[in-house]
Amino acid sequence: MAREVTHEERGPAKLDESDMGDDGMIYVCECGLSNSKPLCDGSHNATTDEEDGVVYKYENDDPDGERREIDAIAYAEE
Repeated sequence: MAREVTHEERGPAKLDESDMGDDGMIYVCECGLSNSKPLCDGSHNATTDEEDGVVYKYENDDPDGERREIDAIAYAEE
């Protein structure tokens, strides 16, 4: 499984002690759906039934948005 996510940031996020959870760990979003990027907010729970080998797109990159399967990603001509 994979998903297409739109990222608009143009630089790194600096993490510090204030980003730690109650267990002293920092959890970084890897699913691309978190509203607290770069931190995980649990949005990955929406992906638990995604199938391997399928690419998905969530409407507005929102875990509650409509999930669609993508056949191919088309790139604009440069």
